[in-house]
Amino acid sequence: MKHKLNRRDFLRATATAGALAATTTQVLGAPAVIRQSGSRAVVIASGNGNVYRNGGTETCVELAFRRMTQGDDVLDALIAGVNIVELDPTEPGVGFGGLPDADGNVVLDSCCMHGPRKQAGGVAALQGVRTPSLVAQAVAATTDHHLLVDQGAQRFARNMGFTIEDDLNTPLSRSRWLEWKRRTDPGHYLDPEQRAQIGMRVGLEMVAEGKIDAEHYWGTINCNGVNANGDICGVTTTSGLAWKIPGRVGDSPILGAGLYVDNEIGAAGSTGRGEANLYNLASFLVVEHLRAGKHPKDAGMETLKRILGNTEKRLLRDDGNPAFNLNFYVINKRGEYAGVAFYGDGSRKFALCSENGAESLSIEGLLG
Repeated sequence: MKHKLNRRDFLRATATAGALAATTTQVLGAPAVIRQSGSRAVVIASGNGNVYRNGGTETCVELAFRRMTQGDDVLDALIAGVNIVELDPTEPGVGFGGLPDADGNVVLDSCCMHGPRKQAGGVAALQGVRTPSLVAQAVAATTDHHLLVDQGAQRFARNMGFTIEDDLNTPLSRSRWLEWKRRTDPGHYLDPEQRAQIGMRVGLEMVAEGKIDAEHYWGTINCNGVNANGDICGVTTTSGLAWKIPGRVGDSPILGAGLYVDNEIGAAGSTGRGEANLYNLASFLVVEHLRAGKHPKDAGMETLKRILGNTEKRLLRDDGNPAFNLNFYVINKRGEYAGVAFYGDGSRKFALCSENGAESLSIEGLLG
């Protein structure tokens, strides 16, 4: 039996809808949901997505854009792109040869999201597989789960036909770990806070001495794309924080933190200090700002402000600003994009590929 809506019910429903819209505007500071039409094909990635590797003729973003615009599924194209980075033994922040944990093990994390299909998958603390992004895609495509971890993730990968290797270290990654080990307590756990401070201090000393690049200390590549039909997907993959406490998992494999995709709105992914991203589920928040009508740059900047307000005092410099960096790579359904971070001094770059070809563009900083 159909229910007739009388005038009083109609007015009450209209008032309720208006109140909800006002609440959305008050929280996010912009009109409510936008629906895009007319998409421009774009692939965006962290700066390491526009580097030629292993004698190849295409970078991550170039390969992803070419395949996407030739009709490949967007996620397939993006993952093919990040596979270039995962398989590069000279890339110390991702995949094979990534900087290991405190015990010398290369431990990998990844997640992916397929906007049109509303599918997502991730793996964390995975050992022995050079391309964790492909395992994450298999989780999304073949299981009812979103996240598999550690030995369970490895067993799943083996069952899906992936080659399992004993050790993903290269001579370079092992030598860097051994130097870090020599500079820290080689055989004992310290008080947790003291141990973390020493590990961080030694790592940053090695960055300052040029033994490792600052961006590679944190690792990670994020790559997001939208095609001309408005289909949006994303993938993030990493070897995680260099010399992390075994068992530590950062933001990269966690939906809403290291990556979030809404096919009606846009996508955001991140690199940098994973704990800051996890605490705020910041990639999800970026997309919610897009949903409220903000441009990708403004969506990222508003999220950085939220993170700054939620940062522990011990992680702030004397001037009150973060003692770490955090980057976001953002696209909306129209193909508008932005790369933002706490700090962008002109030397920090993000990668983009569009009809104009591949570019390395400067990240815009909230704090300079």
